[in-house]
Amino acid sequence: MKPILQLYRGYANEEELIVMGHVFRRTYEYDFQKKNFKNATSIINQFRIKTIKNFDIYLKCGNQEIHTKTLDDGYFKFCIPLEKETHFGWIEYEVSIKHKTETITEKGSFIRPHKGKLGIISDIDDTFLISHTGNFFRKIYVLLFKNVNDRKVFKDVVPHYQALSSAGRNNKEEENAFFYVSSSEWNLYRFIVKFTKIHHLPRAVILLKDIKRGVPDFFMSGRGNHDHKFDKIKHVLEFYPNLKYVLLGDDSQHDPILYERICKIFPVTVKAVYIRQTGKHKKEATKTIMKNLENLEVSVCYYKDSSEAIMHSKSIGLIS
Repeated sequence: MKPILQLYRGYANEEELIVMGHVFRRTYEYDFQKKNFKNATSIINQFRIKTIKNFDIYLKCGNQEIHTKTLDDGYFKFCIPLEKETHFGWIEYEVSIKHKTETITEKGSFIRPHKGKLGIISDIDDTFLISHTGNFFRKIYVLLFKNVNDRKVFKDVVPHYQALSSAGRNNKEEENAFFYVSSSEWNLYRFIVKFTKIHHLPRAVILLKDIKRGVPDFFMSGRGNHDHKFDKIKHVLEFYPNLKYVLLGDDSQHDPILYERICKIFPVTVKAVYIRQTGKHKKEATKTIMKNLENLEVSVCYYKDSSEAIMHSKSIGLIS
């Protein structure tokens, strides 16, 4: 059986390039048009994949071909020094694998942010994608029986994100660096990419949780320890130390706690924190965290509707 190569969006600074992906022995196409039980089957199949460990991978970078191998879960990641300066924005990269006498090549893209002021890091579920993470059974129902075209974003979230993407930019071709960091697994990567394209959300580097390889794991999707989100956000801030950051999340899980930890470690780096209220009432623990962040001179907005977040962003000069 021919191996399957899946690439993810990468990122680079002035000195280093990071790109990643998986190699599968078996995977299933996700049919974005399927309805009801057919959609459920399609989603569950994303957790029936088989990966290949210790498989040879080749990255083409300039005139070089760099070789590595996959990890035990089929994941690979190239962290390589950039020997010459590349241009800014989204840039193509190329990875290949070899199967018998055939070379299989895929093209991905990575971002090298334009020099500027902002990096935006957003959670996905219940921050812009309505997911009902606070209600386990409703969350599973929506994931199984609502296809990508039926899933919804919160009202006004798209204009807010688009405004943040172009904030401080005079050139329409330039965009601020966007990162979507989630507790969903790499199994749902194609779904997330498709959803963000449908709703014209900013193109972003997507950083997810380790891939799952069994149907029982589907029912634990997005649950468990959220420290990986903290680690990934911390890594981004360390990788781009000269950017100022806007963090967007919600109060359904652990975003306020994670963002507070980040702000304490990077006291001059985070410019604003936005937390969406997901229930009927604001949570006292989240209100306490937001007050604490204000004491750290971080601008905060605990909001129900994205129109409030837009007004706040305008009031602090974040967007025009």
